[in-house]
Amino acid sequence: MAERDVSVVWKGDLGAGSGTILDSPSGSLNNQQVTWASRTGEPAGNTSPEELIAAAHASCFSMALAGALADNGTPSTAVETTATVHFVNVEGVPTITKSELTARVTVPGLDDAAFQKIAADTIKGCPVSRALAGVEITLDAALA
Repeated sequence: MAERDVSVVWKGDLGAGSGTILDSPSGSLNNQQVTWASRTGEPAGNTSPEELIAAAHASCFSMALAGALADNGTPSTAVETTATVHFVNVEGVPTITKSELTARVTVPGLDDAAFQKIAADTIKGCPVSRALAGVEITLDAALA
């Protein structure tokens, strides 16, 4: 359906060096700075792979849930999702271990039980969730 490529250049060593996103298809990521410090401490205006994964997961899940709700005949008026990606040391190796999704959704005319089933099923079909196979994914979904 689509391919996306993004170019990044890294200069220097890991701790003191930095990277720059050179080119992204939309241009929205161009010139974003990436540093080790932004991954492990305060971002200081820079991004990190984990922040980009969190953005991808939140936006993908929101789109997938909106689609699933529409397919159910109960379209949403708003889907707001936050993803929190955990980056921790596992046996001394920096590892993404978890993505926590929190979704607040406005859906007129849908009861909570039906909503919870649709939301839980949506994780299985979300392409970013599928790409994160092996990472724990949790979901706190509620009707707004």
